[in-house]
Amino acid sequence: MNSLIFRLFGPLVGIATVLSLSAAESPVGITAEALVTEALEHNAELGFYQAQLEGAKAATRLAGRLDLPKAEFQVGQVRSKNLDHSMAGEGAMWSASVRQSFEWPGRLGLRKAIANQDVALATLGLEAFRRDLSGKVRENAFGLASAEDKSRVASLVADRFRALREVLVHRDPAGIAPQLEVRILEATELTLRRRASEFALAVDAERVRLNLLRGAPLEDSFQVQRDLPDLPERPALDHLMAAANTNNFELRTRAAELVQQGFRVDLARNERWPAFEVGPMTMGQDGSTLDRIVGVGVAFPLPLWRPRTANIAAIEAKRQQASAVLTVARREVERRVVSASRGYDSRLAELARWRSDVVSQFESAAELADRHYRLGAVPATIYVELQKQYLDAVEAHLDTRREALAALLELEQVTGLNLIRASNTQTARP
Repeated sequence: MNSLIFRLFGPLVGIATVLSLSAAESPVGITAEALVTEALEHNAELGFYQAQLEGAKAATRLAGRLDLPKAEFQVGQVRSKNLDHSMAGEGAMWSASVRQSFEWPGRLGLRKAIANQDVALATLGLEAFRRDLSGKVRENAFGLASAEDKSRVASLVADRFRALREVLVHRDPAGIAPQLEVRILEATELTLRRRASEFALAVDAERVRLNLLRGAPLEDSFQVQRDLPDLPERPALDHLMAAANTNNFELRTRAAELVQQGFRVDLARNERWPAFEVGPMTMGQDGSTLDRIVGVGVAFPLPLWRPRTANIAAIEAKRQQASAVLTVARREVERRVVSASRGYDSRLAELARWRSDVVSQFESAAELADRHYRLGAVPATIYVELQKQYLDAVEAHLDTRREALAALLELEQVTGLNLIRASNTQTARP
């Protein structure tokens, strides 16, 4: 009798012991916010945007400066003759001048304004990337935790089928039904092993993505805390639209580009008048006489009026294109707000249908079915279906929650609002 009890419940006790030991020995994972902080410090792509901003700032220091003065020297030989062509004298001739280029009034200010818009665009690009990076890290962190939970549950259910199949193999089969039950359990175990391996690959993929985002070695292994963020009711749609029109990085970037194109049009019109050069000059010759000349020189290109109609028209066309792109971007942002809002509401409604303890109840029912099937009180069809439904319920709950989180992160990205509030309590694993 004792040997029969051991064969019936020994594998189950072993599985429970291993699971309890692994849960006790599992280290405390890294929080999603800690991963975000690490990514914002070490992400490789972030350096590109920071360097772009530094380059734009350096360009502003050059845009408002006049060109450096130009020095010009000439040296030659002079020979002077009288009217009868006799030699009067011979000597050196030289000239020297320093000229400073001056732009037409208002031109340096326009170039400075264009350079300042480059700084604004680079700043927006950096801020947009940082916010997008934070959202990706948070979503992938939850994805990693979800994949680990699904892999764990799939392996647990598969181990139950394996342990039970080994017990049934040692029983004396009475008829065809027990043999078919063994085949059912074996086939179900193989299917669940495949799902568990797929979930394990998903764990590796999520971890690699997080390591890539946070600038860590791709093979670095770590765990994520199960700090599920709260999913609040979203703000009203008109409030989201107003926030998107004000805070959205795409719209702010397109608006800054439109302003910059306006400055370029004004600069093109200003450049119809050429720059001119002014500076002192001196020259002398030592031939038949010793001559010295001192004066002021002015240089400018001809004609004074530059025909730049085609250039102005081309830049004006680009300004109109920038205006059209801003309009299209605004409509696209509105579409993203509506789509993300509807997606979030749909997922939130799905989660509202779930009882708070529905996953734990499925887990308890699966354990209860496992015990009673061993005693012959539950048929194989109910046992197999309940174990599979337990795994499906865990997967559906985690996937729905991740989709809701992705929609909320999309709303954050589009509107610039902080909608996610991280939970301070570590949730239990499903």
